[in-house]
Order: sequence, then C-alpha cells, then structure tokens
Amino acid sequence: MTAAQARYRVGVDVGGTFTDIVLHDSRSGALYVAKTLTTPGDLARAVMAGMDTVLEESGKEPSDVGALLHATTVATNAILERKGARTALLTTKGFRDVLILGRQKRYETYNLYFRKPEPLTRRRRIYEISERVDADGSVIAPIDMDGLDSVIDRLLAEGIESAAIVFLHSYANPDHERAAARRLAERAPGLAVTASCDVSPRIREYERSSTTLANAFVKPVVARYLDRLRETLTRRGFAAPLHVMQSNGGLVTPEIARDFPVRIVESGPAAGVLLARHIGRLESADHVLTFDMGGTTAKLGVVDDGEPAITSAFEVDTIDSRRYSGLPLSMPAIELLEIGAGGGSVASTDGHTIQVGPESAGADPGPICYGGGGDRPTVTDANLVLGYLDPENFNGGAMTLNPEAAEAGLRQSIAGPLGLSLEDAAWGVHAVANANMERAMRVMSVEKGRDPRRYVLVAFGGAGPIHAARIARALSIPRVIVPAAAGVGSAVGLLTADVRIDVTVTRAMALEAGASGRVAAAYAELESLVAKEAPRLGSTAPRLSRYAYLRQAGQGFEISVDLPDGPIDDSYVDRVIEAFRAAYERDYGYRDEASGVEAVDWCLAAMFSDGATGRLETTAVPRGEGGRIDGARRVYMPERAAWVACRILDRATLARETSARADGLPGPAIIEDPESTILALPGDRLSMSGRGDVIIDIDAMEDD
Repeated sequence: MTAAQARYRVGVDVGGTFTDIVLHDSRSGALYVAKTLTTPGDLARAVMAGMDTVLEESGKEPSDVGALLHATTVATNAILERKGARTALLTTKGFRDVLILGRQKRYETYNLYFRKPEPLTRRRRIYEISERVDADGSVIAPIDMDGLDSVIDRLLAEGIESAAIVFLHSYANPDHERAAARRLAERAPGLAVTASCDVSPRIREYERSSTTLANAFVKPVVARYLDRLRETLTRRGFAAPLHVMQSNGGLVTPEIARDFPVRIVESGPAAGVLLARHIGRLESADHVLTFDMGGTTAKLGVVDDGEPAITSAFEVDTIDSRRYSGLPLSMPAIELLEIGAGGGSVASTDGHTIQVGPESAGADPGPICYGGGGDRPTVTDANLVLGYLDPENFNGGAMTLNPEAAEAGLRQSIAGPLGLSLEDAAWGVHAVANANMERAMRVMSVEKGRDPRRYVLVAFGGAGPIHAARIARALSIPRVIVPAAAGVGSAVGLLTADVRIDVTVTRAMALEAGASGRVAAAYAELESLVAKEAPRLGSTAPRLSRYAYLRQAGQGFEISVDLPDGPIDDSYVDRVIEAFRAAYERDYGYRDEASGVEAVDWCLAAMFSDGATGRLETTAVPRGEGGRIDGARRVYMPERAAWVACRILDRATLARETSARADGLPGPAIIEDPESTILALPGDRLSMSGRGDVIIDIDAMEDD
C-alpha cells in the first residue's frame, strides 16, 4: 500500500517552536489537528503528544494509521547552530582551501567588515590526499593509498565522527572517491562516510565541497533522530511506513534520509509550498506566492503555472537574506527564502531603532507571554499587546497567554529605551517584522521578474495570517487565501506529496549534431541510479520526467529546462534546444536563434506514488462547536490611527454571514482558528470559498 492509498494518514512537521500534527481520513475528508510546543531535548516527545491528541479526537488507534509522513528541522538546526558531528574533509592535494576561499563574489562589495559564512569544519580537519583526475575523467595521478591510511590513523586518533570525501572532477570519474570510501569503511567501520560522487556529482568544486561536507556534518545527528523516532513510534504501536520530506518536495524512506540528510534541510518549508500549490489548484490560482510564518522563521516560496519553482541549488544560514552570504548546497530544492522573522523572533533596540530577529526565543523559553521563562519581547508579545491575539483562546485554548508580562517586557526593553508609549513600541515591533518580510517577498517576486499583482498570497503557519494582509497591501497583491488548518499548513502539505527522488549527473556538452548519443548515455546512467534506489522506495515502476540545466554558449550560469519525453533519437537534440529557447524567452523576454546551446547537468525526477495525493480533500474538525466565537475587542489599527472595536468571529460564523451577502464581510475583522489568527484590515473584504478557505480581497471595499 502506498502512502496515498492509506485511509488514515498522519502528517508531522517538527518546527523550531511548535510541532504540528494532522490526521487525515481520506474517505470522509476529516482532518484532525494538533499543535504542541516542540521539545528540543527530545523531539519525539512532542511528536507523541500531538499524536495522542489527534488519535483521541478521531477515536482511532495507532494501528489504524496507514502512513506516517514527516518533515523536520533537525538537519537545518544542526547546521544553523553548528551542532553537527565532528567532521573531517578529505580532498585532492593542492585544494585544501577551496572550502575556505569560496567564491570571489561578495554579497556586500563595499562592506569593510564583510564576513564569509563559517564552514562546518576547521581547516585543521581538512586533509589532502595525493590523487588527480582530469575534467574528462582520465586519471592523471593514481590515489596514494599509503597516504590515505596515514590520514585515517589521524582521524581515528582525533575522534572524528564523520568524513566527507571530495576529490577534483569526481563527477567525471568517481573511482578514487569510491576507493577511499571503501578503505575508510574497512579501517574505521564506525565512521560515517559521505562521498561527493554519491551526494552531488556536479561541477563547481566549492558548491560540491560545501554540499558534501554538510551531508557528513548532519549525518550522525539525523540518523540518531530518525532511529529514536522510529523506536518510539514502534513502541507506541505505530506499524505504518514512515516517509520523510525532502527539500525538492518529494518523500523518501528513512533509510535514504539517513544516507542523504542534506536532502531534507528544507523539509518543512517545502511541504508548505506543496500546500499552497494544492490550494491554488482548488481555488483556480495558477500563480501563488506562499507565506509561511511560524514561531522561528518566515518562509517564502512561489508557485508558477501551478507548479512550485525548483532551483538547482540553495543556501542555508544566509546573512540578511543576501545571495552568496550563506553555505551553498548543490541540491535540487523548491525555491524558498527563509528569514529570521517568526512569532518568537526577539525584538531589541540599539537605543535608536527597533530590530527584530533573526534570533528567536524558540519553544524554550519562548515568548514572554508563554510564561516559560522568556524575558525578551518577541513578535508574539507585540501582537498580544496590540490586541491581535486572544490570551484565553491561543492555540485553540490549549495555552493561556500573559498580556501583563508581555507589556512589562516591551516597556523595559523597547518603550523605555526609545521613549515610546507601550502601543507605539508594540506597533514598532510588528511593523519592523512586516518590513523584513515585505523585503524578502520583494526578493522572491519583483527582483525575480514576477509581478505581485498577478499573484495570490497563500498565508499559513501559526503567525502568517496575522501579518499577511499588510504584506499583501504593501506589495499590491490583490488577494490573500488562508486555508483551513492554516496553523498546521506544512503538516497538511505533506499529505499532497509524492514519493520522489531526483538524480543528477554533470555531462557538459554542446548541443549539436551527433550529441544525441551522449544525451542518451547520460539518461541511461540516471535511470540506472533510479533503478538502484527503487527497491528502497517500495516500487519498481516510477513516473519519470527529464530536465536539464542549459545555457547560451559562452554564458557562465544555467537555467532549468523541462525536457520532452519519448525516445532520445537523432531529432531529440533539436527538441531540447527548442525547449531551452522557449524557457529562456519566458524568463528573460529574449530569444536568440543564432546562438549555440550548451548543457551542463542532466537530471531525472522519479515519482513513485500513484498520484492520489494530489486529490486531497479535507474538512477541518474544529475543537468545540462551530460558530462559538462572535464578539469584539479593542485592536490597534494604525490604518484608523487609533484603537478600534474589531469584530471577532470564527470560520463557521464567517461562512454563515458571507453566504447572506454577495459583497462579503467588510474589515476590520479577526477570524480565530484553533491554530492561527487571521487579521483583515479596514477596506478589506472577507469571504469563504466553497471548500472552507478564508478569502481576503485586499482594499476591495469601503467599511460599512
């Protein structure tokens, strides 16, 4: 049985502050949700607490669950916090400093205090091995096995836990890397080994080195976590197969995630983009900007023409969201931008201005208002003081917030030092967080040639729907959609995912007459890699789709191009060239029929699911009776330059009232979901779609 065929499926998203759980009944469409504080010391504990909640509400037993789909920040946090394994890098003699030097491109050209991203290992743990392979794969110098043995002795003496092997041009000939990996396995069987020819067999030594080292750095950490999680699930009676979300939006088995943990670095955020794709399809929106704001970060993504934008590489641990400021990972991934702007992001001041993030209070101690020992104000504290959050109904009533503590923290840390009133201090924190996210949204849209006016903003995460309307207004985005169960959006997005792997190989060539044979050979190699992994994914008949990274002759960077299916015959190269010219014209508005076309990387995506996940139908099951909320409270609205009495309602009340009026419900209004809060501003129009999504048409009507 595939994950799509199981009647009862569970999606689990372990975030930095909250762990989200959803249980879906595919026959009735019922969706049972839980949101629990993440337990950093033992992540499985929070998972089990959420599991207990959804099982109790649904009346099911662990044995009823047919599939477990999991997204996690374990790999991401290990990199960001530099809490991975003690890792060594073995590289070709003469190339010890590739990782230290990085690229000449600086993310701030004139910054005298410019700093490069900190590598995941120290230079003293980078070892040179005598060997050399040329760019065409020919051996210039054989590998020095005696020298390798000496290095292994040093690794054992220094207590190294994991080793990355990155030899020059191993993408063209991996024999030396494989020989080194075998010797390491023989002499140091307890050492985790990662070879670049397995993780990222692509050109560009710096990116390949960074990717392979990252995989080695997090490999023991992810393995321990997955082993602990599976042990806990088994002990509690869960027998369903477990699948883990990758950065490319596909699910894999825990065994593959253990071997290639660098593939799951953007695990949770990728699932959120899949949710937005699903909502876009249901609400007839082909162009979607995604906005996922949780407790620690805000994640921004894009869906173009009904499909998530895919990038061939991405960066982690960036500085102020600047390109080239982070650690590059040469790995297919859904295009995302992640910034330190979540509900738990800490607000501070230098005595002149307010700063928000990137540091987060996380789940422990959390925002001041949580009462967990936090003593620094956060975005959540500011939103509570502004009246956007109900202290008695936070997280569906599972948590009670302390507004007096939040006020005291804002006075001490922000209002006092800056000479502001309490409301101005709280609004300043909220506005700065919005400005940070607006700037990042411009990077994902305007700076990449996307017109925000043509897009719909799908907002989710615990904090996203509070901030979405103001961000949409700033960018002239006409509509915001907040899906049902938005507060656990990434967990819901897992239910729409396919089991998928992407394999890539570098075979640089000019696309000209006679090249079809080399293209066919490249794809034969890729299909053999898929066939090798197929047994671990539980299927031998995947759906295959080809794509490649191509460029105009003489250019230094490539674009992703979807390639035609069918036999790779003599005419195939012409079809590839036409696909490239069409993609280039779409991206840049220019078509050069006379220029040559070069290929660099050839890729194959293999989907192993039966496609049923794309037909996900859900009906959120609220905690308590529908229509239970209908009142008002004082909310700060600078759009009105004052505190206003704002209507408070839930989805059931919104659905009932908007069905009776064709022009929708006017803002301002707050819709309280069990896991998130939705804010509509004066002039906005609220309505409910047929499937239960809240629609906010931005600045679309005058107040009644």
